[in-house]
Amino acid sequence: MDYVKLGRTGLDVSRLCLGCMSYGAPERGNHPWSMGEEESRPFIRKALDLGFNFFDTANVYSDGSSEEIVGRALKDFARREEVVIATKVFNRMHAGPNGAGLSRKAIMTEIDASLRRLGTDYVDLYQIHRFDYQTPIEETLEALHDVVKAGKARYIGASSMHAWQFAKALYVSRLNGWTRFSTMQNYLNLLYREEEREMLPLCREEGIGVIPWSPLARGRLTRDWDEASARSETDEFGKTLYAATAEADRRVVEAVTRLAKARGLPRAQVALAWVLQKSGVTAPIVGATKPHHLDDAAAALAVKLSPEEVADLESAYVPHAVMGFK
Repeated sequence: MDYVKLGRTGLDVSRLCLGCMSYGAPERGNHPWSMGEEESRPFIRKALDLGFNFFDTANVYSDGSSEEIVGRALKDFARREEVVIATKVFNRMHAGPNGAGLSRKAIMTEIDASLRRLGTDYVDLYQIHRFDYQTPIEETLEALHDVVKAGKARYIGASSMHAWQFAKALYVSRLNGWTRFSTMQNYLNLLYREEEREMLPLCREEGIGVIPWSPLARGRLTRDWDEASARSETDEFGKTLYAATAEADRRVVEAVTRLAKARGLPRAQVALAWVLQKSGVTAPIVGATKPHHLDDAAAALAVKLSPEEVADLESAYVPHAVMGFK
């Protein structure tokens, strides 16, 4: 495993981050394809054995049970100072007023709830899951600053939003002397490259650590186009991401398949290697529901794509509607 600094911070993180959305009680929340605790723990243990020290979850994943499972596993398998725990806030956690969003009330409530579920006094990275159009950005940023000053989070990060919104947040933080976002968790893979236009250049200019979600396009880049999985059949959000560009996306998947066969590599390693080589990317967030998923992710660190191979993988891409924000 390789380790890098997270943006301009002094924090060392593994070059790969384990995404923990797949680990949660399937009967809770809206992820019926998720894995329960006993199924999940071997994956967290294996990730640690491979050198992962960076783990990403969210309060909303499986109605909080992902945080519970991840917290217990990391407590059992590692020392707290050895791991970097990231979680998120924004989505609805209870019915009625103040049950979602990025108001001061919601943030202060949800950070304490996440810490209880994770079984820790602090998270290393506390992220806003989406942009809140209903709350002034000043209120959100000051509340996050206070979370850091209270010792409940070491750093703060943002997730999918427009580049102008992220630029405004960075400006407002600087103007007021508040804690600045250190990371951007955005949607980036061979099937969705719109982040290359504005967000990635902004992050490079500002020294922001980029930790892309869904680097394998929810598995679409790792299997034949018409092949389904249990998750793809029930993942309603995932179905919205590719419907409008299916023919072009199919050609990208075929290009991945051709290169994988030519190099004698699994398709997952080729697709992940492309993300890892993208300028400015710190640590892609990889999911794992089968043991070889983690092996392929770790092996991808050693895969170097030539400029010609990259050009072939990218050649079929067509512009996509901006998505991934909801």
